[in-house]
Amino acid sequence: MPISPTRFTTTAQGHAPEPSATTFRRRQRARPAEPPADAPAAPRHTGVALVASLLGFTVITIDVSAVNIALPAIRNSLSGGMAGLQWVVDAYTLMFAALMLSAGALADRAGARRAYAWGVTLFTLASLGCALAPGISVLVAARVAQGGAAAVVMPASLALIRHAYEDARARARAIALWTVGGSVAMAAGPVLGGLLTDSAGWRAVFLLNLPVGAVILALLVRVPRSPRRPAALDGGGQLTAVLALAGLAFAVIEGGHLGWTSGPVLASGVVAVAGGYAFRVVEARHRQPMVPLSMLTNREVAVPLAVGFAVNAAFYGGIFLLGLYYQQLRGMSGIAAGLMFVPMSAVVTSTNLVSPRLAERIGRRPVIVAGQLVFIVAMLAMLPLAAHTPIRLVLVLLLPLSIGGALVVPALTALLMDAVPKERAGTASGLLNSLRQTGGALAVALFGGLLSGPAGGFSLSGMRLGLLAIAGLLLATTALSRLLLPRG
Repeated sequence: MPISPTRFTTTAQGHAPEPSATTFRRRQRARPAEPPADAPAAPRHTGVALVASLLGFTVITIDVSAVNIALPAIRNSLSGGMAGLQWVVDAYTLMFAALMLSAGALADRAGARRAYAWGVTLFTLASLGCALAPGISVLVAARVAQGGAAAVVMPASLALIRHAYEDARARARAIALWTVGGSVAMAAGPVLGGLLTDSAGWRAVFLLNLPVGAVILALLVRVPRSPRRPAALDGGGQLTAVLALAGLAFAVIEGGHLGWTSGPVLASGVVAVAGGYAFRVVEARHRQPMVPLSMLTNREVAVPLAVGFAVNAAFYGGIFLLGLYYQQLRGMSGIAAGLMFVPMSAVVTSTNLVSPRLAERIGRRPVIVAGQLVFIVAMLAMLPLAAHTPIRLVLVLLLPLSIGGALVVPALTALLMDAVPKERAGTASGLLNSLRQTGGALAVALFGGLLSGPAGGFSLSGMRLGLLAIAGLLLATTALSRLLLPRG
């Protein structure tokens, strides 16, 4: 088509003349404006980002609670003792906790969307490795890979929400829905684990992750690119963190089997202490540490970290304890044991939805304190459990366990996210969830050592001792929350 001289003319020097004011305005109206790199996501994209984040958080959480119900079947199939079963759980949660520290920085550096895609891909492949494991050692190794991948998924999923929602009130509601997914997954995981284990075998628990991973990756294609921050990856801090947590876990898990004064247990305790001290030294000297120690001096950061540790210790420990209680002491099948968690799932869901509204009305501190007090009641309520406790009474006694965490976590997470700058969202999320997973892993290690009675039976006295220890921890963090958190 010929070019009209009224649309394009040249000067004697061969350059196009400056457009008139009218032409300039027409072009500006016709050309859509390009959003800046750090602009908030469009409303239609925020929903996709939330769903993708929610699915990832859900699947990595289900992998913990569903596996708890599959443990007896895994032991029968792969001939693993109580220590082997503890490592199946803790190999995942410990690697999850240790690598999440640098995974938060990775989410900031690579961008939440890209880091999330990497984590989901690795998690899906590691799940296939778990499903195909021929022995307990291979399963534990695959669980380590799963935990490392989950460490990337967790902070990246929360950072994805942080970048998608600019409005603080909308972000708090989105975070509440995100925590609903995790809490419901933790409570509903045993049901799903029991159904899959009894109907298709324990390997189906891991195979379920494959289609979910594919759906998440498909959703991420529609999520806008996340902004990046030049966060340094701290190899020295990461190594010392892994050493500290691995030494601590080995001491707690094997202490109940080898003896607390045995050589390997004492040596692992020394490694844990040395690793923790080295971590502090490395982080203090690093120019860009993965955990800025100055962040920990903020009470609105330090207290939520301690509370997150205690709350997950109570919830993860309770789920681990109940899974063995139902199947080993009461002789229930996997499906029957899983169905016992259905009321918990319903209560967790409803409480999660109420928690953010309650926090808006009366403040976050009262909600966080009240949730921990409910958790203390939950630990004490389970003390009378025995082999012949009526099932209806068992379900009633478990109601506080369902309410406590669901009440605390949404308010706790929102408080922490508001206490740090936007560019530190991935780091803060990684730190919080690292402490939460560490609390859960150590609670499983503690209960595993205490629950093993004569000839591998279920020890009621050990169960009660563990419950009292967790209740004491919660009492301490409740006092910290009451004294140090802001009243608003």
